[in-house]
Amino acid sequence: MSHTPASDGPPPDDRSDSVPNLQRSLGRFDIMALGVAAVISADVIGQIATGGGEAVTWTALLALLFLVPYALLFAETGATFPQEGGPYVWVKLAYGRTAAALTTLFYWVTNPVWLGGSLVFAAASAWDGHVTHLGNGTVADYTFKLVFIWVSILTAVVSLRRGKWITTVGAIAKVAVMLTVTAAALVYGIQHGFKGLTGTGFAPTTGGLLALAPILLFAYVGFEAPNAAGEEMRNPKRDVPVSIGVSGGVAAACYLLPVFAILAVVPAKQVTGVAGFLDAASLVFGSYGSAGHALLTATCVLFVFVLMTQGSAWMIVSDRMQAMAAADGGFFSRALGAFHPRLGTPVRMNLVSGCAATVFMLAATLLVDGTAAAVFKVVLTVAVTTLLLSYLVVIPALGTLRRNHPDVERPYRVPFGAWGFRISLGLVYAWIVLGSWIALFPGVLEHLLGVPYDFAGTWGVSRTVFEAFTLGTVAVLLAIGVLGRAVAARLDRRTPRNPVAPAVPEYQA
Repeated sequence: MSHTPASDGPPPDDRSDSVPNLQRSLGRFDIMALGVAAVISADVIGQIATGGGEAVTWTALLALLFLVPYALLFAETGATFPQEGGPYVWVKLAYGRTAAALTTLFYWVTNPVWLGGSLVFAAASAWDGHVTHLGNGTVADYTFKLVFIWVSILTAVVSLRRGKWITTVGAIAKVAVMLTVTAAALVYGIQHGFKGLTGTGFAPTTGGLLALAPILLFAYVGFEAPNAAGEEMRNPKRDVPVSIGVSGGVAAACYLLPVFAILAVVPAKQVTGVAGFLDAASLVFGSYGSAGHALLTATCVLFVFVLMTQGSAWMIVSDRMQAMAAADGGFFSRALGAFHPRLGTPVRMNLVSGCAATVFMLAATLLVDGTAAAVFKVVLTVAVTTLLLSYLVVIPALGTLRRNHPDVERPYRVPFGAWGFRISLGLVYAWIVLGSWIALFPGVLEHLLGVPYDFAGTWGVSRTVFEAFTLGTVAVLLAIGVLGRAVAARLDRRTPRNPVAPAVPEYQA
C-alpha cells in the first residue's frame, strides 16, 4: 500500500502558499528566538531543582539521550515538510485527518492550560512575593492573572511581523535573567560558601528519574513549534535545522546552569517549584543591601515579562496549528481557522485560547484545594500530560513520513542514515512513553520498582483530587475532540468548502 498526497492538495515538498493572508517575515534569527522563547520554560526551573543534586545529572543526561535525538528528528522533518500547521500536517499526511485533529487538540490545549495554570501562577507568586502584594484569591490577584493572560493573547493576535519582536525581546531577556542570577549565585557561593551543595548527592537514582522525567521532557520539547508558522518563514529548508541546533544548545545551557545555581545556594529541601528560581535570586541579591533589593525587584518584573512572552510564543505557534486543523474540517467549524486579512493571524483561535486559559485559571484557583505550590505543581502536570500524550502520535508520524515519502527532498538528514533516524526515533519515543505514564499515574512505577513514594507529601493534594483534575482533563479533551471532528464532518456535508480557506495536504491509501 502506498501513501501519496491527493491531487487536490499540494504535495508535501511543495512550498506553495496554502493559507491566504500570510506574510513571510521569519528569518533564521527570528526562528531561533521563537524556539528559545518557546522551549526554555522559566517556570519549570524551580520544579526541576526540587530534585536536588541529581536534578543536574538527569538534566544533563536527558539533554544527551533525549534532546539531541529529538532535535535531529525535527530538524530533518521540519526542513522537509515546511507547510503551515507543522505537526498537524505531518500527522495528517501519515495517519489521516481524524488522528491529526485529536493529536493537535492535545498539543494546542496544553498551552492555554499552561498559560492559565503554571505560567500565571508562577508570575503571580513572583509579583506577590517581590514586587507588590496581591494576596490569594483577592481582586488584585484575579486582576493580575487576567491581565497576564490577555496581554499574552493579544501579543499573538498582532501580526507576526510585529509580534515576533516581542517574543524575541522576551527570549533575550530570558537568557539574560538566567545568566545574571547564575553569575550572582556563583559570586555569592564564592563569598559565603556553597551551602546548598553540602550533603547533596549528584548520583542518579531510579526515584530521581521517575520524579524528574516528565518535567524534563516537558522542558526540552518544542523545537517543532516554529514550524506551525512554516509558510511565514523566508527559507525554512535552510533555516530550520540551524535554528533548532542553536536553540537546542541554548536551551540545555539555560536549564543546567540555573538549576545548579539554585542548588548551590539554596538547600534542595527548601526549594519550591513555584518560586525556586526567585528564592535563589532573593538570597544572592539580598547580600547587596538596598541595591540588591532594587535589583531583585527589577529581576522579578523581568521574570514576569519573560513568562508572559513565553506564553505568547506558544500561543503564536499552537493557535496556528489548531487553526489549520479547524480550517481543514478537523475541529467544529472551518471558520475558526480563518486568518485575519490584515494581521495574518488566526484571531478567532487566539480568542478561543484566551477564553480557555481564563477558564482553566479560574478552575485551578477554585477547584484545587492546596497551597500555591501544590496548585502550581498539579496544573503544571496537566500541561505536561496533554503535551506528552500528543507526542505519542507525532513522533511515530515522523518515521511514517520518512518511509512513505522517500522521494521528497530532504535538505537535512539525521546522521548515520536510516539507522541513525530509527535509533533517534526509538530513544525519543521510549522517553515520551515513560514520561506520559509517570505524569498520568504517579506512584505506580515507584510501587512496582520498590521506590518509596508519599503521594500526599509529593503533591500536596489527595490522589482523588489529582486524578480528577488530570484524568478528568484528558477525558474531557477526548470528548471535545471527537465531538469537534463529528460536528465539522457534518457541516462539511451540508455546506461546500470555502475556496479561500487554507488548503492542507491530503492523505490517501
